[in-house]
Amino acid sequence: MSDEKELTINDLSEALGQSPDGEGDEFEKPAELPAEMPVLPVRDIVVFNYMILPLFVGRDKSVAAVDAALGSDRYILILTQREEKTDDPTPADLYEVGTVAMIMRMLKMPDGRLKVLVQGISRARVTEFTAVAPYTTARVEPIEEPEPSEEFTLEQEALLRASREQSEKILTLRGLPSSDIMGVLNSVNDPGRLSDLIASNLRMKVEDAQRILECIAPMDRLNLVNEQLVKEVEVASMQAKIQSMAKEGMDRAQKDFFLREQMKAIRRELGEAEDGDELDELARALERAGLPVEVKKEADKQFKRLASMHPDSSEATVVRTYLDWIVDLPWKTRSRDRLDIKKARQILDEDHYDLEKVKERILEYLSVRKLNPKMKGPILCFVGPPGVGKTSLGRSIARALGRKFNRMSLGGMRDEAEIRGHRRTYIGAMPGRIIQAIKQAGTMNPVLMLDEVDKIGSDFRGDPSSALLEVLDPEQNVAFSDHYLNVPYDLSKVMFICTANVLDTIPAALLDRMEVIRLPGYTEQEKLKIARRYLLPRQARENGLKPRDISLPDPVLLKIAREYTREAGLRNLEREIGSVCRKLARRKAEGEKGPFRVTAQTVQKLLGVPTYLEDEREKELVPGVAVGLAWTPYGGSVLHIEATTMPGKGTLMTTGKLGEVMKESAQAALSYARSRATALGIDPDFAEKRDIHIHVPAGATPKDGPSAGITLVTALLSALTGTSVASDLAMTGEITLRGRVLPVGGIKEKILAAVAHGMKRVVIPAQNRKDLEDVPAELRRKIEVITIEHIDEIWAIAKAG
Repeated sequence: MSDEKELTINDLSEALGQSPDGEGDEFEKPAELPAEMPVLPVRDIVVFNYMILPLFVGRDKSVAAVDAALGSDRYILILTQREEKTDDPTPADLYEVGTVAMIMRMLKMPDGRLKVLVQGISRARVTEFTAVAPYTTARVEPIEEPEPSEEFTLEQEALLRASREQSEKILTLRGLPSSDIMGVLNSVNDPGRLSDLIASNLRMKVEDAQRILECIAPMDRLNLVNEQLVKEVEVASMQAKIQSMAKEGMDRAQKDFFLREQMKAIRRELGEAEDGDELDELARALERAGLPVEVKKEADKQFKRLASMHPDSSEATVVRTYLDWIVDLPWKTRSRDRLDIKKARQILDEDHYDLEKVKERILEYLSVRKLNPKMKGPILCFVGPPGVGKTSLGRSIARALGRKFNRMSLGGMRDEAEIRGHRRTYIGAMPGRIIQAIKQAGTMNPVLMLDEVDKIGSDFRGDPSSALLEVLDPEQNVAFSDHYLNVPYDLSKVMFICTANVLDTIPAALLDRMEVIRLPGYTEQEKLKIARRYLLPRQARENGLKPRDISLPDPVLLKIAREYTREAGLRNLEREIGSVCRKLARRKAEGEKGPFRVTAQTVQKLLGVPTYLEDEREKELVPGVAVGLAWTPYGGSVLHIEATTMPGKGTLMTTGKLGEVMKESAQAALSYARSRATALGIDPDFAEKRDIHIHVPAGATPKDGPSAGITLVTALLSALTGTSVASDLAMTGEITLRGRVLPVGGIKEKILAAVAHGMKRVVIPAQNRKDLEDVPAELRRKIEVITIEHIDEIWAIAKAG
């Protein structure tokens, strides 16, 4: 059991409230003190003169000492322990200077301890410890206090005032009533007594208090007390500052709490959800979302973070947005596929004319899907010139499947984050456009069209085409990782459809993941049927006309297709039909009554002068000119290749903005002509005596590729022999130095261009005979297709006559 000090502000008032002239309850100092008295060891407290305080006494020796004092003259010597932790102090563990106190009252506690009220009487020094059992006793020598002088020096007066002022500051900083206490301190003029009164109520270390107790000179003692007062003022000032800051923080928090409670009340009146309700609703939404195990684990982790955050913090907004994305994504929602093959075929036929290969592929997918519901979605790539219906075909496929459709354009995309998303550490981060499209579709298995996949760029921000490698790989996209979500998402159920005009700019690794389906250009008859079935009704409807308001016969539609458009697709044809409908809509708006019949004669009034002549074929070609066929991303085209010779030294010149491959074909044609000069009746020395100039008109348009090889040979032979080439013959094919004719691409588009320009015959490589299956029978009936294997065969076919 240890001795403890129990001191309150009431004790302070009681101690300071004693009259300095001895009035009141204060004991008068006796004339003589006993020479030997019991010793009461105390911990962490030093008792000063005039100090009245209660002490709890619990140690056996201490209880015995108190009993002995009460049994004699009630005087006891209070000594402070050097070490607080010592439970049974010996004389060596006690300071030698202490205070003689009078036991004023004693009360026995139920637990056996004593509560005594003591008052300091006099300082005293131990001269000898006389006993240590059953309690400690000691011989003491009282320390007499010097008599206070009536006159003070300026320094002493200043020190007295400073002590009082510092005491007042401490009382003020601690928020204690100071008027009564300061009245007592101001009435005490004895430096020794003032220092004892102040020291007895200062919070000091035992060592500092003991040093003041042992200081005899009053002014020196007051100096020591003043040093402690300065320290206490600094501590109290800092404590007050901290408390003020804490109070300001509490006031701000209370204000925020009050405002939030008001906002909640307003929301309740408006019928809106509160923050707690929002979190509960979010938790329920996460449960209903059907998240996979790995995703559920991450969502729960982020939800716990959100619940522990202040709702107005920026980080809480980021986490909430992330969880909203998790909730809104379809993790288990799927569209039910329409597996009625006949119905799907009917829908495809309603939306698109012909395109048999594409329709067959979609019906095959549906058939396999019907037999194997777990199959992965295909990756299709529609390649063809603009305007042939690649994008609209994607919508028809989605309608035939009964799935949601979403289209995203990749043209000009240069940032990889557009595909994979941004990491959440960035301000304004969002998922990639793949995940955004899935969210917009609302199902796991939409038809997602990636338009213009051949026009993706790359720069310092990354290569989007490389990011697409995971998206478009059925073996990898089962667990597609978006940087924003940072959890796997299953894209294997999505049906991806890519569109492109050319394949050359698509990286090989990306192209390898796609099933390429080519959409060639349309023949005139196909254009006529599509215009009659789709384009004309749509334009009439969009321009406010009814079907009966306009009469546009087939010959007129053909005239518009031939003379006002020249393309593989249908965009310009629909644009011209729209122009006709707008002019008729104006006539109707002005009050004319329909129906309006458009004839071949009125077309020119409506559309102006024809852009293209129906027959651009020259009736006769001069020697040195041959007609070639070329393929472009916009369809087939006709090239007139010109060659001429002149006296010179055998120089070969090429003009018309030809590419390197086409220049090499011209060089190969010249070498072939030189090797066959004798057999063809050409002067063998022509390469040394004549310069040759080869030109391809439309010089501002870049031209390249090997398919003009046989045309270059024919034009060169025509120029060297002075023989004209048949004007109704077009040709295409690559040549070798040995004279072989190699296959080329775009046969259907080239034959279409030849027919459109009035050609009657076309020469193609023998190895391209298989491509004639893609050419409609009605188109083959309009032109004679000749296949050759060797360049020697061309001259007999090409000569006019």
